[in-house]
Amino acid sequence: MAKQDKNLGEFEQLILLAILRTNNNSYGAEISDTIEQFGKRDTNFGALYTTLSRLEQKGLVVSEVGESTAKRGGRAKKYFKVTAIGQSAVKRSVNTVLNMSKGLDNIFDQTAGA
Repeated sequence: MAKQDKNLGEFEQLILLAILRTNNNSYGAEISDTIEQFGKRDTNFGALYTTLSRLEQKGLVVSEVGESTAKRGGRAKKYFKVTAIGQSAVKRSVNTVLNMSKGLDNIFDQTAGA
């Protein structure tokens, strides 16, 4: 992985966490729903699939095309899984945010009423 690829952006982080939250095997709508439910953030499918493609190029996720179904008009779902490298990257990223936020409760409490 190139040096600039070691740090995850917020949306990349949310996507990886959403996939892991759905038993490490999910398709676009599930990922989007999970981000909206747990991250309280709307997602755009164009941005989602662009980011998934980038994560796949970085080796952080892999994809597999499922069976086509009549319900989907003969189209198949594309399922994504987080790789071991992706799991390491998201763990490191989450730990960084947690470490940076330790001890800032008083600041967060002051700005909550503003």
